[in-house]
Amino acid sequence: MKINLNIQRYNPATDDDPYFQSYSVEVEPTERLLDALMQIKRFQDGSLGFRKSCAHGVCGSDAMRINGKAGLACKTLIKDVTEIEGDTITVEPLRYMAIQRDLIVDQAEFFEKYREIKPFLINEEQVAEKERLQSQEERMHFDDTTNCILCASCYSACPILEDQPTFIGPAAIAQAYRFNADSRDRGSAERLQILDRPDGVHLCQNHFKCTQSCPRSILITKRINETKRLIKNSKE
Repeated sequence: MKINLNIQRYNPATDDDPYFQSYSVEVEPTERLLDALMQIKRFQDGSLGFRKSCAHGVCGSDAMRINGKAGLACKTLIKDVTEIEGDTITVEPLRYMAIQRDLIVDQAEFFEKYREIKPFLINEEQVAEKERLQSQEERMHFDDTTNCILCASCYSACPILEDQPTFIGPAAIAQAYRFNADSRDRGSAERLQILDRPDGVHLCQNHFKCTQSCPRSILITKRINETKRLIKNSKE
């Protein structure tokens, strides 16, 4: 089937503002959006810029907005974003991050917020055995959050960041929960203090856009609300 891709283009070295450029490609309904983008880059326009790596939904590098919704190009089938032959798919870069070129954004601020919540195990207690043991039941308290690939889809989908750009964001909060709920961790108090700031977890208004956009099916909004409860309980 033949479809059109309306792609936002922008090269800060030569362009004053972003603009859209349309490409026509022949694809199968079961092919991925990434396949269509690669076809354009290989055979129509080698200047088109976008990130990709594993192409199997593991690295998170090809996150972008597809028909207005954040997602992974490698996990998006053509048949899921078109209805009939000749349909147009609009492709844009993720929101709230500076565009480096076309669909490539600068994720430095996103990762700075992520690192701020200390996304690692904190425990200075002496290990009694060879490792710190954990039961399957204890693991299940935070298991889904370990699937995060830091693609920033949830960050781009969050409506709070539009008016509150300093908001730490859903990915950072979900990853803070991942360690706060870990029975082996002892850094919860420190993380909760960070998340209790004016630009922290309380800015979330439960729009659920982060959960809906997550390509790894992480219950992000649930983890955010559980973090709010952890903060409340820590003050009682």
